[in-house]
Amino acid sequence: MPDQTSSKSDAQAHHPRLPTDTDNGLLLMISGPSGVGKTTITRGVERSIADSVFSVSCTTRAKTEADVEAVDYHFISDEEFQELIDNNAFLEWADVFGKKYGTRKKWVDEQLSRGRLVILEIDVEGAKQVKAKMPDAFGLFVLPPSEEELHRRLKNRKRESEELIAKRFAEAKHEIAEAKSSGVYDQFLINENLDEAIVEAIEKVRTARREHAMNSQ
Repeated sequence: MPDQTSSKSDAQAHHPRLPTDTDNGLLLMISGPSGVGKTTITRGVERSIADSVFSVSCTTRAKTEADVEAVDYHFISDEEFQELIDNNAFLEWADVFGKKYGTRKKWVDEQLSRGRLVILEIDVEGAKQVKAKMPDAFGLFVLPPSEEELHRRLKNRKRESEELIAKRFAEAKHEIAEAKSSGVYDQFLINENLDEAIVEAIEKVRTARREHAMNSQ
């Protein structure tokens, strides 16, 4: 195992310490199937914990009029993305229907060295990649109260065909099963009531940070 004290010293040498810096950095991965409310919960955690930062992925997909550079994504070319892959610069990356998405490791390391809570909203496959490279990452998976309720929520969004809803529902069941068997997630959170789920997620993350800080001493 690498010397954590040495690692911190190296990071601080590259990034001079700021008054707001702490030694309480933690990488948080939040996952969950489509329709479970994970994005709302993620944003609730981000808003409630003052030193949290949300990781913005790189992507090769085209930027739309609704997209904001460095807020929604970092939009880069296929050539730039491949160069980052070749340089092992991604903490995780995936090819989704020909468009690539990835999390840059350098930015995550910089934020962790500042003592920030770095939040990744990520799928199970991505979380596996992250956990393999950063075992101290804290994984939180959001579950629906039941399969029936998840199916109802997907239908209530009223923006997709019955065929696509059925596909998303099947994918969701597979993702839940994979998350439970993967060993990647430290906590599972049932989103029955959204406001209560946000409060519970915040408490789980704060507890994880306290435990992580104690174990790092």
